[in-house]
Amino acid sequence: MTFDAFPYAQPLHGLVGGLLIGLAAAMMLLGAGRIAGVSGITARATGLGKGDMSPSSAWGFLAGLPIGAAVVAVLLGLAPARFAEWPVLVVAGLLVGFGTRMGSGCTSGHGVCGVSRFSARSIVATVTFIAAGVITVALIGALS
Repeated sequence: MTFDAFPYAQPLHGLVGGLLIGLAAAMMLLGAGRIAGVSGITARATGLGKGDMSPSSAWGFLAGLPIGAAVVAVLLGLAPARFAEWPVLVVAGLLVGFGTRMGSGCTSGHGVCGVSRFSARSIVATVTFIAAGVITVALIGALS
């Protein structure tokens, strides 16, 4: 089964990716006693966040995200990712950073770790993320 809009995104890839994210989050919680929220780990890496995770551990975690993705892409022979131009990426990054601060966490913290712990705040945040995504896709589809 393929999706014409996303020729490289097969359902099996999403399932395996989701399982690996859940496994990584469980390992982080059980092994290190920490929630695997990327915004909190980024704050710790930059010295802006609280917690007992060392900045070097936080930087190691953050570095592993793109390195791990690159290793999997090479092993599976996937096409290289294409990104938007730098100004778009900078604006998008700033908006995401603002949103994670305003929402007290990111999608990985709320959606994967918070929902699995039945956190009411995380459930509301995750429903909001999904609704915003649905609305965005609908708007882009209507404007295309």
